[in-house]
Amino acid sequence: MFNEDGERIVGLFHVQIEVANNQDVILTEKGLLDPGKVRRRKVRGLVDCGATRLVLPATVVKKLGLPVTKRVRVRYADRRVRIRDAISNVYVDLMGRSGVFTAAVEPKRRTALIGAIVLEDLDFIIDPSGERLVPRDPKFVVSEIE
Repeated sequence: MFNEDGERIVGLFHVQIEVANNQDVILTEKGLLDPGKVRRRKVRGLVDCGATRLVLPATVVKKLGLPVTKRVRVRYADRRVRIRDAISNVYVDLMGRSGVFTAAVEPKRRTALIGAIVLEDLDFIIDPSGERLVPRDPKFVVSEIE
């Protein structure tokens, strides 16, 4: 990714993710909903090692049909602070690894923002020079325990 001066910004790059309504996914697993009826979207996602959480565009959230569950305070890179809606039960599939997350809803955003919590939970390491995500272990999500 490049800034307005054409300089490369290290640590920022895009990947494709799939997000879905996890309540729909559960109903499908129970045989109560046809898999073709799961509300899901493929979204371009900005990987940002300086961000903490998942952020989704309001247009995507609307298509997933997930209700607002709380309000959260967000702080932008330029230090502005705002209060935003948040949703729970967002199923995320990233490069074959999946998890369920809470996401802040950004009204004018066009891409998803993938922060450290998602990357940690799915056990990806950022390769900034190659602008890619690498699983720490290709076969397993590794959990650190005592």
